[in-house]
Amino acid sequence: MSDPRDEARNDEHNQERIEERAELLPEEQAAGSDDPRAQAAAILEESDERTEEPARTRAESTQTPGTDD
Repeated sequence: MSDPRDEARNDEHNQERIEERAELLPEEQAAGSDDPRAQAAAILEESDERTEEPARTRAESTQTPGTDD
């Protein structure tokens, strides 16, 4: 069973990451964003997924060349 305190710390950390990433980059500001927080959450979720499962996400990506061989 997971410790609720650990989950609360993780939630807090994720919220901090989202808030930090929601500060748009210059090119994102130029393009505009209807919801920077939602955009940040999606970007971070995809980034975490690539970090946690690099082989699977590499195979699915059109931007990442190469293989794990």
